[in-house]
Amino acid sequence: MSDRIRLENIAIVLHQPRFSENIGAAARAMRNMGIRRLRVVDPHMYDFERVQRMATHSAADVLRDMEIFDSLADALAECEYVVGTTARLGGQRVVNTPPRMVQQLIPISQENRIAFVFGREDRGLSNEDLRLCHSLVNIPTAEFSSLNMAQAVMVICYELFTATLAGKKTFVPRMANRFELDGMLTDLKDVLIKISYINPENPDYWMNHIRSFFTRIQLRAREVSIIRGLIRQVNWYGEKRYRDGLEEQKAADKTEECTRT
Repeated sequence: MSDRIRLENIAIVLHQPRFSENIGAAARAMRNMGIRRLRVVDPHMYDFERVQRMATHSAADVLRDMEIFDSLADALAECEYVVGTTARLGGQRVVNTPPRMVQQLIPISQENRIAFVFGREDRGLSNEDLRLCHSLVNIPTAEFSSLNMAQAVMVICYELFTATLAGKKTFVPRMANRFELDGMLTDLKDVLIKISYINPENPDYWMNHIRSFFTRIQLRAREVSIIRGLIRQVNWYGEKRYRDGLEEQKAADKTEECTRT
């Protein structure tokens, strides 16, 4: 196995960029560092001419293959590992620096598609967006922590490029992609509500810790399939016991009626 990061498995995702020029500048930064896969989610007042002007002819191939999506979930559906960029620290967040994050991705990148997500310029990624991420990365700065979107893309892409020069040989099989993982979590939430394990009035609050756990342990695709099978079996058994209870109650009511007559 290669001991270097596979740039062809890396995608840069710009979520709701407000300025077309930032898309072009990000494309140029990517091209400088040998990264070609660009995905843009719900851009504001998108103008391809302005994008193209900032990207210059050197990044024409990045723009040619660029994909535009309506939602972040759709843009990440086929990715097995998602890294969110954030300027906010503290709380329960576990946030890596770019060099450490990239080193962790070297073995993962061999068999898995990885997305780096950058939030809109004025407010970054929301908590809902961050729930789609397996891990978070923060670019350390001095007193002023806010980076231009394209500048942030350049920093991350530079770290990714330098990781093509070195790395450790570690085998990591294909992990579950975001679509598979989210499907499993939806099934799990439904069955946990049915068995009264979590509060149906605010299920997302209770699911946050469960979601964090499953994204942190980096489930493989086969493991997700096994867990979904277990969830289906629990759901089937719960429904069966409910039906059996109804039949037993009907039988008891019938016996009681016969006894009275």
